[in-house]
Amino acid sequence: MLRNRLVVLGLLCPSLLVITGCAPGASGSSLAPPTATQIGAQGPVLPNPGNPPISKQQQIQAGLQAAQQVYQQMPVLPDSSPVTQYVRALGNRLAAQIPQQYSWPFQFHVVAEKDINAFALPGGQMFVNLGAITAADNAAELAGVMAHEMSHVYLQHAAKMAVQQQQTQGIAAVGAGILGAILGNGAAGNIANAAIGIGANLYELRYSRGDEAQADATGAIIMYKAGYNPRAMAQFFQKIEQQGGPGAPQFLSDHPNPGNRVAAVDQEVAEWPAKNFTNNTQNFIAARRNAQGVRAYSAQQIQQQAQSGYWARMNQQDGAVFNPNGTGAPTATPAGQAPNQAGPSTMGNISYSQVAPRGGMQSFQGSVFTLSYPANWQASSDQNGGATIAPAAGASGGSVAYGVVIGGTSQNVGALSQATQSLVQSLQQSNPGMNVASQPSSLNVAGQQGESLMLRSNSPITLNGQPLAETDWLVTVARPQGGLLYMIFIAPQRDFGRLRSTYQTMLNSLQVR
Repeated sequence: MLRNRLVVLGLLCPSLLVITGCAPGASGSSLAPPTATQIGAQGPVLPNPGNPPISKQQQIQAGLQAAQQVYQQMPVLPDSSPVTQYVRALGNRLAAQIPQQYSWPFQFHVVAEKDINAFALPGGQMFVNLGAITAADNAAELAGVMAHEMSHVYLQHAAKMAVQQQQTQGIAAVGAGILGAILGNGAAGNIANAAIGIGANLYELRYSRGDEAQADATGAIIMYKAGYNPRAMAQFFQKIEQQGGPGAPQFLSDHPNPGNRVAAVDQEVAEWPAKNFTNNTQNFIAARRNAQGVRAYSAQQIQQQAQSGYWARMNQQDGAVFNPNGTGAPTATPAGQAPNQAGPSTMGNISYSQVAPRGGMQSFQGSVFTLSYPANWQASSDQNGGATIAPAAGASGGSVAYGVVIGGTSQNVGALSQATQSLVQSLQQSNPGMNVASQPSSLNVAGQQGESLMLRSNSPITLNGQPLAETDWLVTVARPQGGLLYMIFIAPQRDFGRLRSTYQTMLNSLQVR
């Protein structure tokens, strides 16, 4: 069993995002807007988001309360939906670009609404309509919408607006003011007005053109850092603006155009270092196809059914239940930390039939990697870019008995063999009794140099009070941009052979950025 908190070769994403030269807010102003984009050695630098007099915890709590209302009064897809899984992976990739000191506990959800729209609540709860997914022509366009909404959270626009309108009389008032500010007059806005009691004047708190311009500029930086062309964001907005007139997308009402978005973004990115961008992926194509096959409702239909409690019942029936602590999947081990960080958590005996892969394979997209995994297993990311993929019965209390833990670093680690040896030593220091069971061997992983070796330790699964012997297959891969990605495939020794072909399939599908 791998246990204890341990930094292993640094964090995967924050080390990619060493932010230097962030300009502080204007002296004496806690609501100071971000300054003009600065260009560092690694490209554009995210601005200082300011510091409104509403604490981070208050904003998170207000967002959680509002998100709970959305689940009660709008149709939301369950976490198990392939569409939600893709949106969550894409969102995690974008969120990983935010430096840790400014990060928020982002969670991503999909609403079964036809309108082209998305909204993000303070604290990081983001909802993306099916209409926005199907309207996007490629992954970069959808990433643009999400990066724009993420920027509103990063810049704390809603909290600043609520303060300016004196909506700070406790958490409930903040939540009402913020929700009204964000959701506007669409289906979600009208539902919020009825459910939370927002006054009509609060609709005036919708984002200003200045807020939109700031969110465009900051979203462009997030996209750039995540490997997507920032121009795709402005181009998508321009495309939906061309659908004006009766039945125009709700996004146009909730997000006033700050001006010529394409020209503004072009001006922003003109001096940024050249970079090879991701435009589209097979994962997006599959998710969009799945989204087209899911029943979506108009704003009017959603409003008509909201007050009767229909959506709350339907969401419950479909398994779409809001979990303020996350997705309900196994807790992801933060990148750069050893698996099973919760310590010596033990699990009762588990039969292989409870964890056996079924239903083919589905795709998971992390911030710097993509791979396939069994359809009946669950994948969970963390804000640092790491991931845990495991069957529901195979992980508990932070311990992983069956599954894969992924992490790494972007820092220069020198020779791969030396980095692998250092990683093994670090794991052994935090896991007494772990032994190396094989010599490292070289292998090719997705065209990159890799190393493989077997470790032996104790499983969190106990039988007659004794832990089972565990096999931990460690694979390290050199990243094309420098740094290291590691994967630890875990199973009790008795069952590892049965899972070896599945683990090999997962490794063969790995793509590293």
